[in-house]
Amino acid sequence: MGGALATTLGALLYPSMLGVQRVSSEPELVIAHLATGPLTQADRDFVVKVRSAGLWEYPVGQMALKKGATKPVRAVAEQLIAGDATLDAADRKAAAQLGITLPNQPSPQQQGFVTRLNGDSGKQFDTDLVTILRATNGQMLATIASVRTTTRNSLVRDLADLVNRTVLDHLTTVEKTGLVDFDQALSLQSTAPQTPPPPAAGEPQVVLTPPAQRTVSPSPTVR
Repeated sequence: MGGALATTLGALLYPSMLGVQRVSSEPELVIAHLATGPLTQADRDFVVKVRSAGLWEYPVGQMALKKGATKPVRAVAEQLIAGDATLDAADRKAAAQLGITLPNQPSPQQQGFVTRLNGDSGKQFDTDLVTILRATNGQMLATIASVRTTTRNSLVRDLADLVNRTVLDHLTTVEKTGLVDFDQALSLQSTAPQTPPPPAAGEPQVVLTPPAQRTVSPSPTVR
């Protein structure tokens, strides 16, 4: 916790409070000097993105358990719930140590995904689900590579390793369904990500709880 105590005010500020609605234009700017290494804007944005991804994927996974028309899609659902719960715990732990404020809601774009899938049914739901997941996880994979190769903070590095394993698992399971519309996925993947809204003052932190009985083994947690 010593690193968190040394966190500067810049690390405590939420991206949207600084007027950042999309990825920071100065990703290499150091915003805090911590015991675990310098923390950059790109590092902070990554930790926020991991949280934001789980906030929409987790409920969609629960939705897919009920609405998924095929067994492979329900397998995707199980993996989303278990994997995102594990990542959420690791991300919240890292954020607390780094002094990063996390959102309690996904971004407007991600909320749109949930709304769209909520209105789908049958094969359309299955196709839309895996296509969107292929796009968003593909986008996250590129972000992980960028952060993993540039960060000088050991906590961010450990988190990136865990997220990388989970995202690759998601992509593999999604692609095995045979339902991905790759043209749509690649088009969506090129859309710039958005920053989720900051939590309201005094709002309790949302926790993504793991399933009572896991059929998907979680990855190791960040130390």
